[in-house]
Amino acid sequence: MDIFDKVSKGLGPIGAHAHYSHHYFTFPKLTGELGPRMTFMGKEMLNWSLNNYLGLANHPEVREADNKGTQDYGLAYPMGARMMSGNSDLHEEFEAQLAEFVGKEDAFLLNFGYQGVMSVIECICDRNDIIVYDAEAHACLIDGIRLHKAKMGDYYKFNHNDMDSLRKNLERATKKVAETGGGILVITEGVFGMSGKVGSLDEIVKMKEDFNFRILVDDAHGFGTMGPNGRGVHEALNCMDGIDLYFSTFAKSMAAIGAFIAASKEIVMFLKYNMRSQIYAKALPMPFVVGGMKRLELIKKHPEFREKLWENVRAIQTGFKAKGFDVGETTSPVTPIFLHGDYELSHVTALVRDMRENMGVFCSIVTYPVVPKGQIMLRIIPTASHTLEDVAYTLDCFEKVQQRLQDGTYRRIAEEFLAQQAELA
Repeated sequence: MDIFDKVSKGLGPIGAHAHYSHHYFTFPKLTGELGPRMTFMGKEMLNWSLNNYLGLANHPEVREADNKGTQDYGLAYPMGARMMSGNSDLHEEFEAQLAEFVGKEDAFLLNFGYQGVMSVIECICDRNDIIVYDAEAHACLIDGIRLHKAKMGDYYKFNHNDMDSLRKNLERATKKVAETGGGILVITEGVFGMSGKVGSLDEIVKMKEDFNFRILVDDAHGFGTMGPNGRGVHEALNCMDGIDLYFSTFAKSMAAIGAFIAASKEIVMFLKYNMRSQIYAKALPMPFVVGGMKRLELIKKHPEFREKLWENVRAIQTGFKAKGFDVGETTSPVTPIFLHGDYELSHVTALVRDMRENMGVFCSIVTYPVVPKGQIMLRIIPTASHTLEDVAYTLDCFEKVQQRLQDGTYRRIAEEFLAQQAELA
């Protein structure tokens, strides 16, 4: 058998829809200045699909810092991996700033978030250790767990945000490490990116009174948005000291590329000398370091960005609830709209087309395997750049599509579309 033979049998669960979704529902091309108004297929859209929470992507000081970093250093500098030839004073200064902001002794810059956190897990856990993780952990965490050197059965999954389930799995893990001589790492998220739920970090930290374990938190959606000073969910829940490994990407509130892991000085030094994805990869280019420091400075100096974000979050989430939409248990800016009923994916794609073609509203549709089977979700990401007028218009549009979904309009459109596709085939 040729290893490529499998490709002809299908593109996987998401790719199964590629024949009609490519460049529309998947791999869409949004053009123009990053922000609430962008162009999609020649039409201006009110855009709710950017993780640009604080509106920093096009902030003039950010653009100036990005440009200056590129002019001063170019994208190549520093050349080489940090350990060999790619270290700099600015990299270490940025790390110190990040560590101070999230309440840790030290931090380590990472080239990318996804690969970075995978490598953290692989580095910290050896074959004697046990991982206990939340059932709805992000794909990057799951892939990192798969790199665990122990046997398949030596990582335990607890029910999402369920502390009774976590306790039971910690009891199992404690018995196991008594045999292996290893330790326990609990992995969870600050804000779960699909549901918007906040992880029960304070309750997990409290369990340290009964069990011996360490905690790794992926706070990609919480950094910059949560807590009195935007330091993250651990600040919001008053448990900063109890988080042992704090990770965040720059791809959300910072509107950039890269990530960092923060911990004690001893742990960070161990990571610097043992994380394969950083030892054998080029350092984060200097423009991202210079631009990152400017972004962090603005997050600290301008709480009004976060305040405006939350004004929009409260307005749109309250509005959805008032109109009878299910936004789940979100207590973060992530705003899911769960669609309940005897709806097929084709009905919801007809809904999304209606919103884009006739109402000029762009939001993402989320299906399996990103969310569990049988669940269909639309996802709204409010930002500080949106206005209350944007919110009001979007709520009116959703009210219209809700009626069309319920009266069977989208079902009929989907049936007609599928019949046309069958004829063409």
